[in-house]
Amino acid sequence: IMDRHPQQIKRERQDIKRRSRNVSNMSRLRTQIKTVLELTDKEKAQVEYSKAVSFIDKAAGKGLIHKNTAARRKSQITRHLNSLK
Repeated sequence: IMDRHPQQIKRERQDIKRRSRNVSNMSRLRTQIKTVLELTDKEKAQVEYSKAVSFIDKAAGKGLIHKNTAARRKSQITRHLNSLK
C-alpha cells in the first residue's frame, strides 16, 4: 500500500466538489438554452433569452465553457429569437 499524502486526499475532495458543481451548472446551462429554443411566444422568449445570455456569459467568464462555445450558443438562441414573429 502506497502512502497517501494529505494533499492528495484534499485534492480528491476538491475534485469531487468541483465536478458536481460543473455538472450542475452545465445542466442548468443546457436547460436554459433549451427553454429559449422551445418557446414560440416572442415576449416570453425575450425574458428567457436575457436570462440565458447572462448565464452563458458567466459560465464563459468562470471557464465552465470556452468563449467561442459561449458565442456560438448565444448566436444560436439569438437566431431563434429573431425568427419569432
